[in-house]
This record gives sequence, C-alpha cells and structure tokens, in this order.
Amino acid sequence: MAKPKYSPETKLAVVNHYLSGKDGEQSTADLFGIERTSVRRWVRAWQFHGAEGLTAKNNHYSDEFKLVVVRAVISDRLTMREAAARFNLSAEILVRRWLDVYNDAGAEGLLNMQCGRPGQMTKPKNIPPLTDKELEKLSPEELRAELRYLRAENAYLKKLKALVQSEKKWQKALIISELRHEHALRDLLRAAGMSRSTWYYNMNALKQGDRYAGLKENIRKIYHYHKGRYGYRRITLALRKQGLRINHKTVQRLMAELSLRSVIRAKKYRAWKGRTGEAAPNILSRNFGASKANEKWVTDVTEFPVQGKKLYLSSVLDLFNREVIAYSLSERPVMEMVNTMLDGAFPKLRPGDAPLLHSDQGWHYRMRSYQERLKARGMTQSMSRKGNCLDNAVMENFFGTLKSECFYLREFRSVSALRKAVEDYIHYYNNERISLKLKGLSPVEYRTQALRAA
Repeated sequence: MAKPKYSPETKLAVVNHYLSGKDGEQSTADLFGIERTSVRRWVRAWQFHGAEGLTAKNNHYSDEFKLVVVRAVISDRLTMREAAARFNLSAEILVRRWLDVYNDAGAEGLLNMQCGRPGQMTKPKNIPPLTDKELEKLSPEELRAELRYLRAENAYLKKLKALVQSEKKWQKALIISELRHEHALRDLLRAAGMSRSTWYYNMNALKQGDRYAGLKENIRKIYHYHKGRYGYRRITLALRKQGLRINHKTVQRLMAELSLRSVIRAKKYRAWKGRTGEAAPNILSRNFGASKANEKWVTDVTEFPVQGKKLYLSSVLDLFNREVIAYSLSERPVMEMVNTMLDGAFPKLRPGDAPLLHSDQGWHYRMRSYQERLKARGMTQSMSRKGNCLDNAVMENFFGTLKSECFYLREFRSVSALRKAVEDYIHYYNNERISLKLKGLSPVEYRTQALRAA
C-alpha cells in the first residue's frame, strides 16, 4: 500500500504545532494521524530549509551534487538522516548509495554513476500484439498490412534504442521522419504511439530551430562563471540585470534541459559549545531585519577541516544587507582571531553608529576584554539562548552557503589553499553574488544604492 502524500500546508501545520511546545513528537503525530518519524523529518527539513524543505523533493541529482553530499558526510561526520535533512534529499537511502559508490570507486566512480534502472523496450501499450487465433482470421491483405506494420515497428524500435530509448516527442518525431522513405507514415505513428498532428507539430518546431539557443548559451555562461552556485532564480535576476525580460519558469526549464543544477545550500547543525554561566540577554530575539547599515551585526566562528588540520573563520555580518563587514582566519580558535575581526569591523562605523552585536554563547564572547571593547564603542551585546542555533540563523545561513558553494566543491591539499579560496569567496559574496532578498543586488551594491538614496 502506497504511503499517503501530504501537502506542504499540512506539513507546515504539523511543524508549527510541534514547535509551539504544546505536544511532543508522538502526541503531535497522533493528533494529525501521521507517523512519528514524519514529524521528526518535517521539523528537521523546516529547520534547515524553511518552507522549501516541506515541498516535493527533486528526484534527480547531478553527479557534482552527489560528490558535495558525500564530502560533507565524511568531513562533518554526518549521519544519513542529518545529511538527508541538510541537503533536502527525498530519501536517506540515497546518501548510503552514494557513499557506497564513493568508497568502491572514489570520486570518479560517483561522477560516472548511472541513475535509475536500465530502460526496457516494450511494445506500445495502446495496441497489443495479435494472438494466433486473431491472425488466422485475417485476410491476405490484412496479413500484409500487419507484416508491414511489424517491419515499421521493428525499424522504429531499433532507432529508438540507438538514441538511448528517448521518450521526448521531438526525438520520436525525428526517428519517424528518418524512416518515412522506408515505411508508411501511419505504421510508424502507430509504432510510436503518436498522433499525426503531434508529429507535424514537432517537425515544424524542429525546422524553426531552437529559439532559445542564445538564451541557453547566456544561462550556461552565468552558471559556470558563478561555479554552479546560482540556481534558476538568481540566474533569472542576472539575466534581467542584462536587460532581458525573461520568466523564471522559462529559465528553470532551460536549465533542466541543459542539466544545470545549483548546489543546494547546506547548513551545518551545530550544538551549543559554550559553558554555563552568565550571558548577555537575547536582545535580537530573531528580529533579523534592519532599517539602516550598522544597526545590527551578527558574528560567529566556524571551522574547516583540511588534511588533518583545521582552519577557523571568525566573521561579522551586517543584517541590513548581509554583507561580511570583517573577518579573520586562523589555524587555532584563539581570542586573537576574534580581536583581529573586531579591528577590521570598527573602522567601518561612522560617527554616531553603535550597532547591536549578536553572537552565540561561545567562550570568546564571554571574555571581559571582548565585552569591554564593545562597551568602549557604545555597542550593545546580545547572545543566543543556550543551545539554540536558530537565534543566530543569519550567521548559520552564511556559513552554510560558504561551505556548500566553496568548501565542499573542491578538495583542498593545504590550509593555505583553503585560506585563499575563502578570501576569494568572501570578496565574491560581498561584491558579485546576487541576493534574492536584496532585490537582485549584491550586498555591496545594495548598500551603495541605499547610501545614494539617503
């Protein structure tokens, strides 16, 4: 018996009910008449991807994307469940399958991995083959017609097999056209299960050529320039910035035809790592909006494992335009790293600026020297609640984007190579990468536009 399918609205209702704290997993499952595992899976998907995580999943993933998932599982020591949630996969078993291929044949085996089951040629379902008794009742003329059809069907199926058994109508129409001089059109159409009008329509379309050829090339250039980081939404905005009036659904369809798919943003779930004790209040309280630059900042530290070593990144973002105001890289998570970041951030403040600076409860932000530096600038300190990474979701989102678009896409041989890649990416992120929340502008473009309007 097939499992019932639930709408995104139903899933969101389940998630909201559970997160309200009224009931636990089992009580929520009983209330909505679903499995307990569904509650856990939907909540985890929502925490990583928001409402998008509750929609129908894509069942086709590029080879490059599979490699990103496998490398994330290995470097971050993720479970199958955590990996499926982080990358919004349709099933946990996919992770196990890709890992098995990677362990057996390495990255090359994963990049050459074939998807799905081998295709099988079958006779058209709408016209079953004649039985022996039915053949005996046919007249000589009808027998000749049946033989003629079988020859046409055989020729068509051979051509279809040569084209990897394509199911696209335009390719079927092309096969029929190639065989017309040898077989009757009505027999070929019958073998292909295609109407005459459909065949004529596809042939006329083929004669006109691909009207999207130029647009496809433009999409391909944008995609590769941004190293696969842009999905159809950002590519649509990039095209519009070039003066092209194009619908996002058209871009989505053309990217599918070109087998171009962006790497899904990955967020790393990190439990609270600080110690118990006094902490600053959660003044930000998930109010991530800001009406002007230098009103609210967020900061955190993340790590990158490379060749048995680690590289740490401490960065601060402005919630007004999500720009990386300053950052510092170090091979050790020492206090000097955070101080260096502050040294780069403070000069960005204008006279009268005293932003709120929000962080988690990590030990760096509890240090008296850190807190005194903020007070000296008239800044207010805010901290996430204990063990609640969503209180600093914007910072977590940036780290997830950075890792999925930079770190997971390559194998780094040294810390210095990784350091250079992170520096290059942050410059790209600030100055070139389109943000959907910033009306199709990069963070720096958005800030510059706001200053001009002020």
